[in-house]
Amino acid sequence: MKVFVNSQEVELLPCMTVRHALIGAGFQEKISEGTLVTDEWGNPVGMDGALDEGAKIIVVSGTKPRRPED
Repeated sequence: MKVFVNSQEVELLPCMTVRHALIGAGFQEKISEGTLVTDEWGNPVGMDGALDEGAKIIVVSGTKPRRPED
């Protein structure tokens, strides 16, 4: 299954979570910092949240969501 973290493509097995996607994209340190993660529409998502094929999640620094370039 292919998902995107800050526009970076990450391959995951079905049933993997947002946490797995962040680890696959190299954001392990962001997980421990409690960084906000949103979907492509700016809605916060939890680390244990489910992902679908083609999902786009954004790791947000600070309080304003930052949208990646398409």
